[in-house]
Amino acid sequence: MEWNLRRMDSELRQINSDLLQPSKSIKKPSSGTITLNVGGFLYAAHRTTLSRHQGSVLEELASGKKTVQHTDSMGNPFIDRDGPVFRHILNFLRTGDLQLPDDFREAGLLRREAEFYRLSGLLEAILEWEGMRAAQREPAFLEVTDERSQGFKVYCSDPTFIDKVKGRLVQISKSRLDGFPEEFEVSSNVIQFRHFIKSDPGSRLVLKQDSTFLCTLECLKLETVMLALKAGFSIITSLDSSKGSVVAAEALHFVK
Repeated sequence: MEWNLRRMDSELRQINSDLLQPSKSIKKPSSGTITLNVGGFLYAAHRTTLSRHQGSVLEELASGKKTVQHTDSMGNPFIDRDGPVFRHILNFLRTGDLQLPDDFREAGLLRREAEFYRLSGLLEAILEWEGMRAAQREPAFLEVTDERSQGFKVYCSDPTFIDKVKGRLVQISKSRLDGFPEEFEVSSNVIQFRHFIKSDPGSRLVLKQDSTFLCTLECLKLETVMLALKAGFSIITSLDSSKGSVVAAEALHFVK
């Protein structure tokens, strides 16, 4: 046993002493980055990122204008604020855009944090995001009417649905369209098709003013109804659908 201990001691002494030293390739942390402890959550960022908004608490901290009052056990600056929500603040500083999950429910908390850090740009973005979410929660109405004198009209309180119908017409058009024909656009909420001719099978053809054939009216109506159902609209009324088809109805009303 004693011989084994002496042998192990002899072998350890023969090991290259350089191998026992810390690796020389390990570099010290860059002074351009800073690690913050926000409510127990560690975040690493470049100092220029934190300094994007002059006069903010983070800019003063990163630039050294404000003395670090509290540090954690590792020596990182400690900020006694909400840790999880700080990631949205940091992402805003990095990209300049406020990108929140669809199910985000802490806008009030994020707004208070923006006020604490004195980030006016973020505060404005939060208020705008809250306004958009409130508008999305309002019911959206869709009306599809087919009047012989006025033509085929699609009205929707949600302009994004009108954009979908316009995009779909470009896709299904028999002629190659670079974009939606302006002559059919009444407003951001209304599109109306007034130019038709009857074909031999009895269907009506949608034409531009220059007589360019786009598609059949029946196809356009069906595509609009299908888009509405896919978008989550529910039909609430149907006028003159005695033929047993919603496509044959003179008026359709949807809500979402």
